[in-house]
Amino acid sequence: MTNILAIIGRPNVGKSTLFNRILGARDAIVHDEPGVTRDRLYASTDWAGKSFTLIDTGGYVPHSEDLFERAIREQAEIAINEADAVIFMVDAASGINSLDEDVAAILRKSNKKIHLIVNKVDSDKHEINAAQFYKLGLGEPITISALLGRKIGDFLDKVTEQFSATAVEEEDKRLKLAVIGKPNVGKSSLVNALLGKTRQIVTPIPGTTRDAIDSVLKYQKEEIILIDTAGLRRRSKIKENVEFYSILRALKSIDRCNIAILMVDVQAGMDKQDLRILEDIIERRRGVVLAVNKWDTVEKDELTALRFEKSIKKFLRVYDFVPVIFISALEKQRVFKTIELAKRVFAEQTKRVSTNKLNNLLLKDIKEKPPSAKSGKEIKINYITQVKINPPAFSFFVNEPKLVEEKYKRFLEGRLRTHFDFTGVPLSLYFKKKN
Repeated sequence: MTNILAIIGRPNVGKSTLFNRILGARDAIVHDEPGVTRDRLYASTDWAGKSFTLIDTGGYVPHSEDLFERAIREQAEIAINEADAVIFMVDAASGINSLDEDVAAILRKSNKKIHLIVNKVDSDKHEINAAQFYKLGLGEPITISALLGRKIGDFLDKVTEQFSATAVEEEDKRLKLAVIGKPNVGKSSLVNALLGKTRQIVTPIPGTTRDAIDSVLKYQKEEIILIDTAGLRRRSKIKENVEFYSILRALKSIDRCNIAILMVDVQAGMDKQDLRILEDIIERRRGVVLAVNKWDTVEKDELTALRFEKSIKKFLRVYDFVPVIFISALEKQRVFKTIELAKRVFAEQTKRVSTNKLNNLLLKDIKEKPPSAKSGKEIKINYITQVKINPPAFSFFVNEPKLVEEKYKRFLEGRLRTHFDFTGVPLSLYFKKKN
C-alpha cells in the first residue's frame, strides 16, 4: 500500500517550496504572503524505488478563531490523521516561536512518525541555527534548503527509510472491489444492497462512514471483497475539507483493490472532483466501473440512459473506455449487474493477447496509418508484444522511440481497444529501441 507523507507547519516556512522540490515541479503556488496555500495539494511520487503520496497543507495555526486560519487548521488535521508519517517544517531564518511550539505539542500527541525539518539552512554556516529546535521535543532536526535543494537527497533518504520498496500484502486471490466516490453518493447504500443487510448506518448526512470497512460478498459460489471507503470522520463546516478527505481515503482503497467502482450522483452529475478521483484510479492502473446512482429519481424514456451515457462519455474524453452503468442502490436496481460488469473489467485486466494476433492486426493498422515525426525522419514500428497483465502493458519496438508523438500513441491505444476490447482498463504502452 502506498505510504502517505504530509507536510505540516505554520504559515510561510516553505512547505509548498519543499512540495515542489520533491516533485520536481511547480504544482503549488509559492509566495511570500502567509496563507497562499489554501487547499492541500497531493501528488504521487517516489524516491529510490519507494512510492508515496505527498500532501502539502496550508499553514497550521492552532487555536485561531479566524475563519480562514480555522479552515487551514482543519485541513492540516485531516492530513495528520491520514498520514503514515509527518514532515513538520520550521524556519531557521525566523527561529522558533510560539506557533511552532503549539504545533509540536499537537504532533507529539498524534502517535505518528514525525520528521522535524528545519528549512532555509542555505549553507554550512547556518547549521548552528537548527540547534534551538531540539527544544520542541521531536528529536534531531534535519536541515535543508527547499529553495536551493540543499541536502534534499539526505532528507528524502531519512523520511522514506521506513517505507517498504514494494507494497506486497498477504496473497489473497479473491476479487477486491473498492466502492469509491464523493460523500453522500450512496457508497454504503450500494454495499448494503449487495450484502442484503444493513451493516453500516446510512443517513443523508455526508461523512457517516467512519472508516474503510471490508465485507465479504458471497456471489455465485465466489467470495468477493467489498471495500467501502470512508466519509469524513466528523462534521466539517468547510466543504473543501469534506471533498479532499474523501479523495484521500479513496487513494488508500484504490491501492488495495483490483477494480474500483466509482459512484456518481445522477442529480449532481459528474464534476471535476469525480474526474480527479477517476484520474487517481487510472494513475494507479486499476480497472474501473462508473456507477451512476439514484437512477430511480430521474424521469426517463427509452432514450434517457443513452443521452446520459453520451454526455458522460463526452465529459470523460480520453477516459471514455470506462463503462457506465445506471443504478439505484436504494431500489436495488442493477446492483448485481454492477458486480458482473466489475468482473468483466477484471477479466479484461488479466487478459493476455498473443504476440501473433497483436502483430497481425496492429502492424496492418500501422501500415495504413504510419507514424510521422516533426523532424521528417522515418519511424518504423517493427514488432509488438504484451509484456504484462493486471494491468496490461505492451512494448512497441521502434527504430526511433523518442520520436513517436503522443497523438500517435493514443491512436495505437485506440486500435488496441478496437481489436481487443480492454473495457474499463488503463493500458500502458512502452516504446523501445529495436535491437
